[in-house]
Amino acid sequence: MGVYHSGERTVQERAGLLDHADFSSAAIKSEIPDIARGFLAEQPMLVIGATDAHGDVWASLLTGEPGFVTATGPAHLAVTTTPAAGDPLHDTLAAPAHLGMIAIEPATRRRMRMNGRSRPTPDGGLDIDLDQIYANCPKYIQKRQPSHVTGRPATPRHSHELDSEQLEFIAATDTFFIATADAGGNADASHRGGNPGFLQALGPTRLRWPDYVGNAMFGTLGNIELNPRAGLLLPDWSTGTLLQLTGTATVDWNPDHTDGLPGAQRVVEFAIDRVVQTEHASPLRWSAPQYSRFNPPAPQLVQGAPA
Repeated sequence: MGVYHSGERTVQERAGLLDHADFSSAAIKSEIPDIARGFLAEQPMLVIGATDAHGDVWASLLTGEPGFVTATGPAHLAVTTTPAAGDPLHDTLAAPAHLGMIAIEPATRRRMRMNGRSRPTPDGGLDIDLDQIYANCPKYIQKRQPSHVTGRPATPRHSHELDSEQLEFIAATDTFFIATADAGGNADASHRGGNPGFLQALGPTRLRWPDYVGNAMFGTLGNIELNPRAGLLLPDWSTGTLLQLTGTATVDWNPDHTDGLPGAQRVVEFAIDRVVQTEHASPLRWSAPQYSRFNPPAPQLVQGAPA
């Protein structure tokens, strides 16, 4: 189908899901549906992904009062904010850029993905022309209720590997976001969720997670097929701290390697190049999760992973 690029088609064929992917392609729109306009206007956060000047892909988070994201045309968004100084995408979005986005509402388990091209506005926001708009199913989203606090983000901390506290945080993670881009730089941002333990650290610079059954579009894995650069965003829902990672992703298709990973169709491994942690980066705080009934059981602890 014309909405898919060569990497997506390669992965769909390898997974034996070409027919399913062709069916799912009908969900990909070039204009914003009316129901999506109302959904976007209610959101206090928007996850974004883009490639920086060095070719590294990052995922980040924009927040604001509901209404800070507005559909202003059939395929156009206005966003009233940009990443803060110190965020890995601050400089990138100060110029025109390919931008992937996901608006997600944990309280209702709804989400909407959008890909397009952004440009900065004089008033400190973004104008975004959209190329693809589509809703995703609510699988693997943990239900949470939001609240707001006031405060100032701390100065970001940079490193090239995860420390002991970050490894403990990853072991308890039930949600993260992944940004990827195809060979032409067209960006995408997507959600990954599961029971705590589904994201595993194999060491201070290596992560892995199971790839569960989805919609067969394979936007993320299709991009990785063409361009292994990727970025992860791990929010601490209780403190507003954001952990951002950039590195390279590989997909392991060996069915023997899914042993001990309930529900896994494949395994994705991620090699970390850079780490940025910003305490209290987000003013949003979220309640304790109600885990999705679709989450498979947590994987077994792998040999060499921290206890």
